[in-house]
Amino acid sequence: MEIRKVAVIGSGIMGHGIAEVFALAGFDVSLEDSFPEALEKARKSITGSLDRLVKSGKIKQEDVASINSRLVYTGDLQQAVRDADIVVEAVPEVLDIKRKLFSDLEKFCRKDAIIASNTSNIRITTLSEGTTLGPRTVGMHFFNPPVVMKLVEIIKGERTDDAVFDAAFDLARKIGKTPIRVYRDSAGFVVNRISAPESLFFCMLLDKNIAKPEEIDTFARGQGLPMGPYELMDYVGIDTVVHSLDYYEKELSPEYGKCRIFKEKEKNGTLGLKTGQGFYKWTNGKAEIPATSPTDKVELMDILAIEVNEAVKVIEEGISVPEDIETGVRLGMNRPFGPISVAQGLTNAEIKKKLEYLQGLTGSTVFEPAKSIREGKLKEIISVKAPLSSESKTAEQASPAQASKEGKFISVDFPSEKVARFQISNTRNNLINVDVIHELEGALNEIWNNHDVNVIIITGKGNVFSAGAELTQFFASGADFMENSRLGERVFKLLSEIPKITIAEMKGYALGGGFELSLACDIRVATDDTTIGFPETSLGLLPGWGGSQRLAKLVGVSRAMYYILSAERFSGKTAHEIGLVSKIFDKAVIDQEAVKMASDLATRISPISAVLSKRLINKGSETSIDDGLEMEAISMGLLYGTDDLKEGISAFIQKRKPEFKGR
Repeated sequence: MEIRKVAVIGSGIMGHGIAEVFALAGFDVSLEDSFPEALEKARKSITGSLDRLVKSGKIKQEDVASINSRLVYTGDLQQAVRDADIVVEAVPEVLDIKRKLFSDLEKFCRKDAIIASNTSNIRITTLSEGTTLGPRTVGMHFFNPPVVMKLVEIIKGERTDDAVFDAAFDLARKIGKTPIRVYRDSAGFVVNRISAPESLFFCMLLDKNIAKPEEIDTFARGQGLPMGPYELMDYVGIDTVVHSLDYYEKELSPEYGKCRIFKEKEKNGTLGLKTGQGFYKWTNGKAEIPATSPTDKVELMDILAIEVNEAVKVIEEGISVPEDIETGVRLGMNRPFGPISVAQGLTNAEIKKKLEYLQGLTGSTVFEPAKSIREGKLKEIISVKAPLSSESKTAEQASPAQASKEGKFISVDFPSEKVARFQISNTRNNLINVDVIHELEGALNEIWNNHDVNVIIITGKGNVFSAGAELTQFFASGADFMENSRLGERVFKLLSEIPKITIAEMKGYALGGGFELSLACDIRVATDDTTIGFPETSLGLLPGWGGSQRLAKLVGVSRAMYYILSAERFSGKTAHEIGLVSKIFDKAVIDQEAVKMASDLATRISPISAVLSKRLINKGSETSIDDGLEMEAISMGLLYGTDDLKEGISAFIQKRKPEFKGR
């Protein structure tokens, strides 16, 4: 769909800003408003905006005349829209006004014109009801001020044609914006939907006398925010907040109707800046906020958990996808990060616990953990790539990152809380080749920053760990063979560097490259009759994936020299006797026992202590005792004051199991 002519209906702050954006991008624009004084005000605002763009160097002075020539101001709706390829409505956020406009557009627009709405909350489907415009209607929600803000939400109504949805998305890109797709038409779309529960939360804090507005605003300013929530509500108008909550009460949940104090202020006419009095008295455009100490009843984590929860609901309901949600909140709210980044940095348990607390504090089900969080699938739901097709579809059906994952050679499952298990599956002996190594690298990188996993088990599918490298691989030259060695060395090293405890579950055969893989892990367990060894020298090779270096460090030079030069195989029992293996399990239950051991470590050992300890041990063996002791002292300093240290001491004194968070 080729779009050249644009009509913008409504010349208010958003309308004239949108018109200017299109004109700046080279489109011919008709800006219509039924009030002449509004049009004149819009003309002056655009002139002032263009002057500022010239002064900032974003446009040239000689371009201003051309931009203005593309703008037509009119009070005649029919004239404005009759030749338009797309009409963008930006009239007041009142359903009756918008529906009347849609009825007129049905009569005056071309039959192939796209009808776009800049509504910030109202469902797109609702706007076109009673007309034939549904297939041509799409949401294009700009953010204020449109000339500055990059984000545009593109919303698909229930009847919107795919071609119209795509055309609006492409158009937003052409005018220099960053569009996100809203696949399902729901109140508030993405950005306003995610912030909606916050308005209810801040109302209920006052309704329940948990803290005073100035105490909460002082806290918020202390977190680096330019305005606290109540100062911001005063600024935009408390009546605007009430109208949004009323709409969400009808469209999302009756719980949004429980807010009392905001409605009382609306009823009393104390609406904030516009009336001179709201939560605060306003003088010369500034709020007079009483000096006070910040509240200790609210935490930043409260707001973050609420936003993560609502973002998860948006994904579950098929409204949008994680990547677009992150982009939307970041750009739409002028944030350095969005709720998906927050969710990636916290555990499911942390978010769930905080939401359950907030639900109890407020008595509102709006703060009840979303389905995926209740089921422990936060990391899964925030990893989906495509929109979920229905409300009933869950993360488990969407091929997420933390669901059991069956690769071609490496499968990943989660047999216990905070435990991941990687199983090699390649021939009956689980041989290692280039593809296996690449899959292992991908799996490790994917789980690297997953704070829901503290321990990784590496094992083989069935009764064999790994009988070594797949010797039938073809290498064109010695240089290629050398690079294969470097690949294995690099990927196996990740096991010693990843901020998790790694356990090699050795069973059946652990030979050659398989043995080297186990040596790269932090801990090894085996059965009495596991067959272990390096056959390489008997084949004209040598252990080339780190074995020649690691074995000596683990069992001493003499033993390493013997086992590598003789190619002699030895048992799991012998490996245990020489300290190479930490635990011996019966082969009938080693899978279960390895999981039990991993689960114990995952919940009993502080993740941050484990990470620093494994790095000290690994690096300490490569440096002098003095340097090693200095690194140890520095690490102790890093641990001092951590939440894990406080929790560990508290749990010890209280004779309970600690709940470590890795912070």
